[in-house]
Amino acid sequence: MDKNSSNIMALAPNTSNKRETVCIFGTGDFGRALGHKMIQSGYPVVFGSRSTQISSLIPKGAEVLSHAEAAQKAAIIIIAIQRQHYNFLIPLTEILHGKVLVDVSNNLKINEHPESNAEYLAQLVPGAKVVKAFNTVSAWALQSGTLDASRQVFVCGDDMEAKQTVMNIVRALGLTPLDQGSLLAAQEIENYPLRLFPMWKFPILLSFGLASFFFFYCLIRNVIYPYVYENKDFSFFIAISIPNRICPILALILLALVYLPGVLAAIIQLYRGTKYHRFPDWLDKWMLCRKQLGLVALAFASLHVLYTLVIPIRYFVRWRMSSQITSQVLNNKTEPLDTTNAWLSDSYVALGILGFFLFVLLGITSLPSVSNNVNWREFRFVQSKLGYLTLILCTAHTLVYGGKRFLSPSSYRWYLPNAYMLSLIIPCMVLVVKFVLIFPCLDKPLTRIRQGWERNPQYSEQSHYIINKSAV
Repeated sequence: MDKNSSNIMALAPNTSNKRETVCIFGTGDFGRALGHKMIQSGYPVVFGSRSTQISSLIPKGAEVLSHAEAAQKAAIIIIAIQRQHYNFLIPLTEILHGKVLVDVSNNLKINEHPESNAEYLAQLVPGAKVVKAFNTVSAWALQSGTLDASRQVFVCGDDMEAKQTVMNIVRALGLTPLDQGSLLAAQEIENYPLRLFPMWKFPILLSFGLASFFFFYCLIRNVIYPYVYENKDFSFFIAISIPNRICPILALILLALVYLPGVLAAIIQLYRGTKYHRFPDWLDKWMLCRKQLGLVALAFASLHVLYTLVIPIRYFVRWRMSSQITSQVLNNKTEPLDTTNAWLSDSYVALGILGFFLFVLLGITSLPSVSNNVNWREFRFVQSKLGYLTLILCTAHTLVYGGKRFLSPSSYRWYLPNAYMLSLIIPCMVLVVKFVLIFPCLDKPLTRIRQGWERNPQYSEQSHYIINKSAV
């Protein structure tokens, strides 16, 4: 009897897992999409609206009531309307007292109002527990189910229990909640969707500036100079030749700029004798966007590969090769094989292939889907050890390409060196300084500093005291 009854109990539905009713104020695109997602996740949903007529747009299984009636049926109310319409909540203050209000609104401009929308909502309804959430998820992503790019949901609020309730709802919808603290963080959360590629701004602007400089630099040397002194029109170089010079130059410089801040940070730590001191703001920001710099560098390297692959089919290249062959036939003269140039050519290509292979490997391991599956030591080995090896190979690729041209007077047109010579300045500096830093006399104290050792503990204690005192 007991055994059978236990089997019956095991087969019976677990009523304790029943979801609590959620009220949504607003029947716009986002409100309907969020309601549909919640119904799919097992939440009973009731919409509060000015019009109680059920429309075909309302998700199937949801109720539509007046604002007051809908608020009375749920302890969690999602405010899916814009800030300028919040005033209708004032007459509902008594009904909303003690309930969880989830603000999902965004603004049109960064810091559009003195306070965040969530803080403004808390002022209008002082008895409610206001939580900010779901403002980084789009209605389209909720409807289509493609949440891979926007799976993270920032959550903040002053009431811990209310915030935890909202985070449980976020998890039930298949999203990832990120606790951002108190409601003071709402302003930053509301500004987040308005920022256009915040971590990509510096790399893109830097790339644009360098590309513009080297474009005009190559234009002067390779198009204007031949036209002025030799009366030759090489304006068609603008299409492929000049971009194929610019892309590898930018790839090499940007790759060097990925590792330059780490070298500067090591020098600063050696100079200060401690790691318990903030780096300058410009260095902090630079180090935060190293991943983006590396990916932009990889993009330029990939373009260089594509431009190089089309070189044999260019009309200018085919014309020049046919002219050289015709000239040798007419002169009855064959150019002998230059083994030195053959070695330089093959070495230059081999170094480029190896460098690009490791470049792609660095880009792949920086992807979240890959980096999340490796431990810190493996990630550091790829990004640091293989990264410097990539920089060495790419720098050697450029050096071998130059060959004897570094000392050739004809390479300096209007006293301007070839563009690839300029591209070697930063990489060579980074590699030389890094080589010096691996000497035991510098590497050992640097390792000790990064493990917590301090050359001047009193200075560090004073700085800690100042920081703690300012925090209090």
